[in-house]
Amino acid sequence: MKNGFFRGHGLGNDYIVMDPTELSFQLTPSNIKAICDRNWGLGSDGILALVPSKKADFGLRIFNPDGSEAEKSGNGLRIFARYLHATGKTKKKHFTVDTKGGLVTIDLHVDRHGDASAVTVEMGRATFKPEALPCTLSAGELIQQPIEAADRKLSFTGVSVGNPHCVVFKPAGEPWSREDLLTLGPALEHHTLFPRRTNVQLAVPTGPKEISILIWERGAGETQASGSSSCAAASAAVRLGLVKSPVTVKMPGGTLNIEVAPDFSLTMKGPVAEVARGALSPSFVRGLR
Repeated sequence: MKNGFFRGHGLGNDYIVMDPTELSFQLTPSNIKAICDRNWGLGSDGILALVPSKKADFGLRIFNPDGSEAEKSGNGLRIFARYLHATGKTKKKHFTVDTKGGLVTIDLHVDRHGDASAVTVEMGRATFKPEALPCTLSAGELIQQPIEAADRKLSFTGVSVGNPHCVVFKPAGEPWSREDLLTLGPALEHHTLFPRRTNVQLAVPTGPKEISILIWERGAGETQASGSSSCAAASAAVRLGLVKSPVTVKMPGGTLNIEVAPDFSLTMKGPVAEVARGALSPSFVRGLR
């Protein structure tokens, strides 16, 4: 389909999937922003672009709604996997995807309707080294390091799961508010310690194998759910001894299950839904630059 799209969501975190070979325009930052605009375009938390790969079965580029590019997205990978299966681009239930944040392995869970309604993703290994995010702080690992943001003194744990994350914990029984997220999220995303910006999770342990998080995504803002954020927060919680694996991560949009191996390799399993397929109108495409 010319200028076609596939729309799906993972726990309310929605993405549009496109094949650039089927588009009459380029996925430039300005065009991505126009398509993702929720008032003037299709509206989305980002665009997933199918690209060739010599390393894996499929290649994926992930674009944020502000036009910037992300290295990895757990929800995006589940949506991308469902797109590949639903559109007949693969009949496999096990395959690999090459992202800027590394190679991942996908396993589809097909329901009685023939839909890949859940997906397991081997998300790679978490690291707490500052150069991996990157972070300019001089430390062996970014474990409970001091940081000041929005006139508040905090401690953060920095995690890379192929993309950067800043996890800030409160003790059990002290939940974060949405106001906290809207204040601290942008301040931490753009903090000078993170030269390429960072994703932010405000986290609280809520059980021996459970945490709750609020999410501020780099380039997207407040987000209902995030697979890579869940992986980062779960690995940080295990590293700090707050919980044990497997970790149930509760978010406003729903719950994901994250297994954290002893070497901090991460496996994420969660639901995914298809919403719509269609094509951009010729008049909308004419307005793109």
